[in-house]
Formats: sequence, C-alpha cells, structure tokens
Amino acid sequence: MGINTLLSDPLLFILWIVAVLVALTVHEFSHALVATWLGDNTAKRLGRLSLNPLAHIDWFGLAALVLVSFGWGKPVPFNPYQLKDQKWGPLYIGIAGPISNFILVVISGVLLNLLGPVLGGANFLIIFLGLCFLINTALMLFNLIPLPPLDGSKIVLALMQQPKWYKYRAALEQYGAWILMALVLMDILLGVGIIGAVLRGPYHWIASLFGLNQFFGL
Repeated sequence: MGINTLLSDPLLFILWIVAVLVALTVHEFSHALVATWLGDNTAKRLGRLSLNPLAHIDWFGLAALVLVSFGWGKPVPFNPYQLKDQKWGPLYIGIAGPISNFILVVISGVLLNLLGPVLGGANFLIIFLGLCFLINTALMLFNLIPLPPLDGSKIVLALMQQPKWYKYRAALEQYGAWILMALVLMDILLGVGIIGAVLRGPYHWIASLFGLNQFFGL
C-alpha cells in the first residue's frame, strides 16, 4: 500500500496512514515510558514521552512509507548510564515497543472477531481494525529482527554480556545496520522478498490465533 492506493482509493489510504501513525506512536511512546520509569529522563526532556504522533514522526521515513510502502519512526534515545538497572534496562526498553504493538494486535484482533460478523467486512471501522492488526503485527515482528537499530538487537545485545560473546557483540554492532539496510534495499529494488519470507510464517501463525487468516485471505 502506498502512493498507488492514494490515487486509487484515497479513503483507504487515509485509514492506512492513521493506523500506521497509531502503531508507530504507541511503539515509540512505550520506549520512552519504560526509559522514564527506569530513571532516564532523556526521552522526556526531548518531548518523546508523548502520544502526539508529531513527536515521533521521521518525515523522511514517512515519505518513504508513502512512496515505497516501507518507512520508520524517529528512534527514542536513552542514556544507559542513567538507568536504575544498567544490566537489563536496555532489554526492557527494547522489548517495550514490540510488546505495545502486541497489545494493539490483541485489541484489534478481539474487536474484529466481535464486530466483524455484525458490521461486515466493508465497514470502515472493520477495515481500520484490520489495518491496525496487520500493521501492528508487521511492526512487532520486524522490530524483533536482531539487527541494529531494531529492538531485537537491543534484546540480543543485553543477553550477550558474558566475555565469550564480546566479539559477536562487536560484529553485530558494527555490521548489523549495514546488513539490515542491504536486505531492505534488496526487497524494495529487486523484489527479493527476504524479510517478507522470514516474517510470513509468524504472521500467519498470529493471524490464525485470532481466526483471521480467512479475513486477510491467507
């Protein structure tokens, strides 16, 4: 979905953008909230402890989302040396975003099951809930990929604190972002579909938990 949808179905495009902004805003706000709970006020000082989407929009990332259906929000900064728990704090902050998206997945999935049979698949609310389910599931799974700067890398790095893992930590921190960028560019420019292939199985499984495979034509 992207610029073609804007031209062919503007209303669907608006619903999609709103669903994306909700998912990204809640995701980034959750990072900021947990960082603040753990004693670091960096995100709060920068205005990121907010549910205002404007606080979390990366305008270049939003433009990329519209043009090529792949975008990003503004990462939430934190100072690990200000955390009450410096060992596990980064892990808690990292996992907060995907957990928040999972909560939205559960809410939208339950509402789809309750309201879908009553309102029908053509209803705008049902379409919006379907987009919320789809986008939050995709955002959650994508961010769990263990490559910087995604949340999955923060989780993995927090678990690799023993000296025997130092060289692997260093390699992940040095090359992980480049590997991710290469995968994304290959998917966009060449249509290889590596990331989609990795995420497709977990996505279908989550949709099946809510009985929504048929809803999405899976």
